[in-house]
Amino acid sequence: MNASYGVSAWPNVREVNEKMDRLVGMPLLPIREEAMARYLRYFDSKCAGSKAMIEEAKGCIPGGVQHNLAFNYPFPLVIDRAEGAYLYDIDGNRYIDYLQAGGPTLLGSNYGPVNEKVWEAVRHSGPVTGLFHEYEMKLARLIQTCVPSVELYRCLASGTEADMVAIRIARTFTGKERVIKIGGAYHGWSDQLVYSLHIPYTQTYEAHGIPKAVSGATGEAFPNCLDSLRRALEANEAQGGTAAVVVEPFGPESGTRLVDRDYNAGVRALCDEFGALLIFDEVVTAFRAGPGGAQGYLGVKPDLTVFGKIVAGGYPMAGGVGGRADVMSCVAAGVKAGKKRAYVGGTLTANPLSCAAGYYAIQEILRTDAAKKAGDNGDKLREGLQGLIDKYELPFVVWNLGSIVHFEVSGVMYLSVKDPDIFQKIPERQRYIEQFGAALTANGVITLAGSRIYTSMADNDDTIAQTLAAFDDVFQNIQR
Repeated sequence: MNASYGVSAWPNVREVNEKMDRLVGMPLLPIREEAMARYLRYFDSKCAGSKAMIEEAKGCIPGGVQHNLAFNYPFPLVIDRAEGAYLYDIDGNRYIDYLQAGGPTLLGSNYGPVNEKVWEAVRHSGPVTGLFHEYEMKLARLIQTCVPSVELYRCLASGTEADMVAIRIARTFTGKERVIKIGGAYHGWSDQLVYSLHIPYTQTYEAHGIPKAVSGATGEAFPNCLDSLRRALEANEAQGGTAAVVVEPFGPESGTRLVDRDYNAGVRALCDEFGALLIFDEVVTAFRAGPGGAQGYLGVKPDLTVFGKIVAGGYPMAGGVGGRADVMSCVAAGVKAGKKRAYVGGTLTANPLSCAAGYYAIQEILRTDAAKKAGDNGDKLREGLQGLIDKYELPFVVWNLGSIVHFEVSGVMYLSVKDPDIFQKIPERQRYIEQFGAALTANGVITLAGSRIYTSMADNDDTIAQTLAAFDDVFQNIQR
């Protein structure tokens, strides 16, 4: 395996946190009114087809779209096609794609060599058989080869489902009920893990329609604080102990809240001390960080690893969980009645289409050294953005972990529950991010929620130059 890791250097966590504290403590710097009006006119004049279709869709789809990432200000765009580094909407407008379908299209969108292999597999067996198919084993073997902690691997339908199954396995194996997540982290939308999303200690602020008892066994620790995790583990000891600690190894929200380089090793040691399993949620970082995921880069071995979108190469039914053989055996099919088993279903999981897509996409990622190339593009973009921030003397903050680039204009995820005005500030600062994202889109650049940027192997000096020109245009129109 000649593939490299895509993270060239770990960010200076203290420096980023100090900048973010300053940003959160400052008033918002709005985009000038006349400039914002110009950006919004773009949508009215150039995106009429999208606007009309979304309005029609509201008659049959709640809110007009099917996925949270598609709820963009002032209205969602309707995408007609994707190719390489670009997306094209139904009105014919072209955008540089840094959303990357939430992260999986590391090779670039609509990647031909993988598509050909997938279509060949589907022509041969159809997209689903309901019984075992060779590509299930091929994909599991490839993941097992790349990620040493994965002794056994089980395909699932999504990252959300994989996180849900992982904590069920942990509870079955340990006989304990309580789990601990890191405040602000995202582990899908299951009842038990929609807890303290985005901002630590907000608990069920964003969790409605879920009985309190369901999340009653979920606790949290403050990001990048081993003392906080120790206190949470100690508190659980009086209630039967902790089944698992679930972390995003680069930090909550894919490193939006950074952790120190050695933080995960400290989490591993605490889990061993308290008899808890360590679960790495690598929905974003698996293969994007490099061949062994974040755990390979950091040199920390979890008990269970959650996989998401990339294990199907951007195709549907994208998720899985893998780990120690003794732990994973709790989810084995065919376990005899009466024996402890973490019950998991899913007729369409591990179908030939998804498994072939994941198998060939990962092979191509390794063959082309895609993580390294995408990471290099992330480095170039971060350097360019920092240059623009310095040029215009703006308080905005940018850092990257390879191809995962974070650009912060409001710092909403760094707000503190100790602030008495937090629930007034959240919508204000979220609205500002939405406006900034719209301004970038009007300049031909699509990001994730106006702040996170996923680069890919398909990016190049031209796309990065176009992106920096878009940011430059918006920066010129920031009101001081």
